[in-house]
Amino acid sequence: MSQPPSLSRRLLLGSAAASGALAAGIGAAAPSASAADGQAPRRGPGQKSMIGVPFAAHRTVRVAVIGLGNRGGGMITGWAAVPGCTVTAVCDIRADRAKRAADRLESKGNPRPAEYGGSADSYARMLRRDDIDLVYVATPWEFHYEHGRAALLSGRHAVVELPIATELRQLWDLVDTSERTRRHLLLSENCNYGRNELAMLKAAHDGLFGDLTNGHGGYLHDLRELLFSDTYYTDSWRRLWHTRSTASFYPMHGLAPIAAAMDVNRGDRMTTLRATATAPKGLADYRARFVPRDHPSWKETYINGDLVTCMIETAKGRTIRAEHDVSSPRPYSRINTLAGSRGIVEDYAGPAPTGARIYVEPDHSGHTWRDFETYRKEYDHWLWQKVGDDAANNGGHGGMDYVLQWRTVQLMRAGLVPDIDVYDSAAWCSPVPLSVTSLARGGRPVEIPDFTRGAWRERRPGLDSAPTDMPPVG
Repeated sequence: MSQPPSLSRRLLLGSAAASGALAAGIGAAAPSASAADGQAPRRGPGQKSMIGVPFAAHRTVRVAVIGLGNRGGGMITGWAAVPGCTVTAVCDIRADRAKRAADRLESKGNPRPAEYGGSADSYARMLRRDDIDLVYVATPWEFHYEHGRAALLSGRHAVVELPIATELRQLWDLVDTSERTRRHLLLSENCNYGRNELAMLKAAHDGLFGDLTNGHGGYLHDLRELLFSDTYYTDSWRRLWHTRSTASFYPMHGLAPIAAAMDVNRGDRMTTLRATATAPKGLADYRARFVPRDHPSWKETYINGDLVTCMIETAKGRTIRAEHDVSSPRPYSRINTLAGSRGIVEDYAGPAPTGARIYVEPDHSGHTWRDFETYRKEYDHWLWQKVGDDAANNGGHGGMDYVLQWRTVQLMRAGLVPDIDVYDSAAWCSPVPLSVTSLARGGRPVEIPDFTRGAWRERRPGLDSAPTDMPPVG
C-alpha cells in the first residue's frame, strides 16, 4: 500500500514522511532490501528475538501520547486512570488539541502533562524528554510506522493503533528495530481484550471446540456518514485512503482474536493470503444521495472495494476469513466466529444477552443454537473478573479499551512478558499490504512472511495468561 501523495502539512504530526526520525536526531535507515518480497531478512548485528523478553519493572509507567484526534483524545483519560500510570506529555500538530487534552486531564485531578504541537517536529521534540516510558501512537495510518519507529529509537516502548504500518518493508523494519533497540512495540488491538473474545480464546484452549479448523473475523462498520463529515476525520484522511489504495485497511479487529485463539505464532502461523474485492459502489452512492454537489469529495474517485475479503491459510491447514467493509449500509459486526471438530461459536448473531451463540457436542443436539452466556461465565478471563467494573467506568468500546490499557501498564509495572508482541503485531497487520498484492495478481495467493523467523513452532503464553495482580501504588 503506497504512501498517499500530497499529504497536508496540517496532518503531519511531527513527521514529514521519512524525515520524522531524522528530526529527532535518531536516524532513519531504510529497511533492508531483502524484506521487499516477503522473505525473512537476516538479523543484523546486535539483533535478537524479543520473544519471551519481559519489560523492565517500572514503579510508575509514564505515558506520552502522539495524536489527539478522536482516538487519542478519547484514550488519554483511560491511561491516566490506570493505577500507577501517569500521562506526562501530549502531542498533536494542532497545538490547541494538546492544550485541550492537558486541560481535560488536569480537570480530572491528574498532573498536567507537558504540551507539544504546532510544528512538524513536535513529536521529535517531545521524545527528547527523560520522563517517558511508553509512547502511545494514535495518528492517521500513514504516520504509524514513523512514530512507532521513532519511539523505539528513542529508547521507549510503543503501543501503536491499527495498523502499525501499511507496507511490508515497514513491518519488517519495526520487527528489526524492536529487536535492535530491545524495546517492545505492540499493536493496540483492543478487540483482543473484548470479553467475548477472551472467553472464546480460553474455551478454545480448553478444547471446547475440539480441533480448530476455521475462523471468521472482520471489521464491518458503516462509516459513510463519518467519512463524509468535514470535522470527524481531520482533513478527510480516512476517506482519502479509499481513493489511493485497494487494501483491506482494517481487518485486524476480527483477525487478531481468531489468530490468537488458533495460537498463531505460538504453534501455528499464517502462511498464505488470497484477496477478493467487490466493486467500489457504496461511497459514490452515498455521496450522490446525501452530499452537496459543491463538496470537495465530488472531485474524488473511489477505488477501494466495498467488501475486501482475505482468505488466509495456516501451517496446520486451518483457514481464516478476514473481511473489511466500511462503505455499505449494515449493522456493526466483527463477526468473531470460531469452529472446530466439536462445535462452533458465532458472535454478533442476534439478541442474546452476550450477542453470541454456540453449538458444541456433546452439550448440544437437535441443530439448535444456544446462548453463549453460560460458557462466557465459565471461561470468563481473569482480567474481566478483576477490572471489569473499572473497565465499564473508564473505557470505551464496552470497556475493552481500558482492559488493554490496564493490562499494558500492569505488564510494565510487574516486569512481565507482553501478551502481544511485535511479531503478532506485524503478522496481524500484514494483510494490509498483502491484500494489495493479491488483488493486483487477480486474487492469487501470496506468501505471508514469518516475522518470528522460525520461532512460531514453539508454544508459549499469550493472551491466555495466568492471573497476576497490579503492583501496589506507592
